[in-house]
Amino acid sequence: MSEPRSAPTVGQVVLGKRLQDLRERAGLKREEAAKVLRVAPATIRRMETAEVALKIPYVQLLLQAYGVPADEADSFVRLAEDANKPGWWQRFHDVLPSWFSMYVSLEGAASVIRAYEPQFVPGLLQTEEYARAILRGGAVGQVKHDDIERHVALRMERQSLLTRADAPKFWVVMDETVLRRPVGGGPALMRAQIGRLLEATELPNVTLQIAEFATGHHPGTYGPFVLFRFAVPELPDMVYSEYLTGAVYLDARAEVATHLEVMDRMAAQAATAQRTKEILKDFREEL
Repeated sequence: MSEPRSAPTVGQVVLGKRLQDLRERAGLKREEAAKVLRVAPATIRRMETAEVALKIPYVQLLLQAYGVPADEADSFVRLAEDANKPGWWQRFHDVLPSWFSMYVSLEGAASVIRAYEPQFVPGLLQTEEYARAILRGGAVGQVKHDDIERHVALRMERQSLLTRADAPKFWVVMDETVLRRPVGGGPALMRAQIGRLLEATELPNVTLQIAEFATGHHPGTYGPFVLFRFAVPELPDMVYSEYLTGAVYLDARAEVATHLEVMDRMAAQAATAQRTKEILKDFREEL
């Protein structure tokens, strides 16, 4: 049997889609590809949908059956070997749920990340103290000190994404509630967090907007979500929406288009990036 994984890497998702494309170009059905490997057709489907790791001998046989030239096949195999390597975040497998492991993988591969957050500062912009306070306050059934510290360490390591050489564009709309809601630790903690937000606004790839109470209701009030866009054509735009015990990943065009329209309308209604800086400075002085 193929080796299952709790959550695929983005590399596996991309190569799985490429395998499907190569099979279809070769005019083969999954049943015919399965005969090449002497496996059930479901195994081919799981490889193409990244539900399992890419076994290199299987990949080599399929590429040969699909008529892929030797040099291209060698390149594909090297990519598959890299894709099968655990992501850096899998060091945190003891505290990282599988449904969020996929999120971290997508986050690291995205060229654009747009987020709406009605309750808290997004994880990529949190200070260590703010993150720790949020995790302690919301860790129902997971209140072990060591587990919380592991979650904080993971969150801090994720933040290097914003300053790497190929950093994604990160565009966030936050409700004013995020600033008004008290967070354990007192005013000093929140002043430091606002300082962190102001620092982030100086990054060329970060745009932050505050949806002020005065502007009234907006179409995203229903809950937080994140929209990912990727540079590779095999990965469609994707929406991530989290709930108390899990998350959903949406890639249907109609659903993604609706979320994108809502995001655009919220961005048009929210305070501009420059006005947001003034709001943050004013609020820090009030604390």
